[in-house]
Amino acid sequence: MIEIKKKEGESPNAFLYRFTKKIQQSGVLKEAKKRRTYVRPANKTNRRASAAYRANKKVEIEKQRKLGK
Repeated sequence: MIEIKKKEGESPNAFLYRFTKKIQQSGVLKEAKKRRTYVRPANKTNRRASAAYRANKKVEIEKQRKLGK
């Protein structure tokens, strides 16, 4: 749990900046965004098919790059 107390004479903008910085450093926001949606793990067949597609696409792009397109 992150606890931030406002310093005496601190402006609301400075306090908000300090709070935002502390939240980002703690990783709370990143974790919350990650947990927002659940991604079902892909099965073995789909992973292999996806990997093969990416490999073929990579080769195709490299050929096009060599041809200057």
